[in-house]
Amino acid sequence: MTNPTKEKSAAAYLLSAPVIVASLGYFVDIYDLLLFGIVRIPSLTELGLDEAAVSREGASILNWQMTGLLLGGILWGVLGDKKGRLSVLFGSIITYSVANFACGFVHDVTIYKALRFIAGIGLAGELGAGITLVSESLPKRLRAIGTSLVAGVGLLGAVVGYFTVELFSWRNAYFIGGGMGILLLFLRVGVFESGMFHTMKEKHNVAKGNFLSFFTKKSRLILYLKCIGIGLPTWYVIGILATFSNEFGKALGISEAIKPGLAVMWCYVGLSAGDLVSGLISYWLESRKRAVAYMMIFTAIGTLIYLYAGINTTTGLYSMCVWIGFGIGYWAMFVTIGAEQFGTNVRATAATTIPNMVRGTVVLMTTIYATLKPYVFELHAAGILGLICFGIGFYCIKTIPETHHKDLDFIED
Repeated sequence: MTNPTKEKSAAAYLLSAPVIVASLGYFVDIYDLLLFGIVRIPSLTELGLDEAAVSREGASILNWQMTGLLLGGILWGVLGDKKGRLSVLFGSIITYSVANFACGFVHDVTIYKALRFIAGIGLAGELGAGITLVSESLPKRLRAIGTSLVAGVGLLGAVVGYFTVELFSWRNAYFIGGGMGILLLFLRVGVFESGMFHTMKEKHNVAKGNFLSFFTKKSRLILYLKCIGIGLPTWYVIGILATFSNEFGKALGISEAIKPGLAVMWCYVGLSAGDLVSGLISYWLESRKRAVAYMMIFTAIGTLIYLYAGINTTTGLYSMCVWIGFGIGYWAMFVTIGAEQFGTNVRATAATTIPNMVRGTVVLMTTIYATLKPYVFELHAAGILGLICFGIGFYCIKTIPETHHKDLDFIED
């Protein structure tokens, strides 16, 4: 028989202000993060660029945004450990909301690049700070479910972003994103800072938010790199399989053109559901590692089917996007593992930089894919790249320490 008091207590924790606000914040974060990818062609075409320029400048703008994410991950992570988790939540959302409003008025490609760079800096802080705050606010038995709720709700922002662009102009889509961010600021007024951070803040002899500390001790560096390695299959799926789905559709002989934006949306539909399920699996198994390993195996099987099972319809390919998207639904678990591995004085730095480092590897992945493609064609190029990403991912999750029952109230030396 279940204990009603315990169930009520669990529900109260999972519906608390930190979980709700972090979930809605990540929702807006994902909406804004993927928005340029969705409006890339219509926005640049309206600015007067021809097809070749749209491709060239679109890639450049995306690279500026990704550079902003990498730099912002370090900036917000350090601030999160020095000034508090809430300071990052407020600062990051103000930054990307203002940048998105400004994108709605843009008439110049150079200014567009600068604004997406600033937006990237702002977008880098949301997830890491939210996951850190939720992890430190919930009891250890509920951490996996709480952080999975944050990602599960948040990732639906990709779906809303796609349909917003279908219903409104690209400029209005930017205005809507900025407006949602400003509304979130009012919700965050009632959220309290992590108690663990307050305790750590009083210890003046402790180094806080030292990003370089991940590189000064061999065991800590290896642990940090393993946390990044676990996440590689997630952005392999999003950045290669979904983003270049139009190329794979042609290689598979699908007559109807595949829309990459729609493929990404279906991928995120699966990802949102997978994030919720992975948290429950971790809760039931009492293991982060086993939950992630099972999800990774599911994704690897889906990838083989996607590339080599001879899919010949758009429905079949979009369905596989849902499959592999569901499989990489350990995204929140991966960020949680990164947060749980390190002490309170560098936890926000770890949780914020690790996912943005993974996002940054997309540049390397696309380079490898483009290099291999002329020699082995699209499907095999993606297959070889997938073998590398999954190989690293499986090795890292197998050898990293388990953190399901770990007490997070400790300091990194």
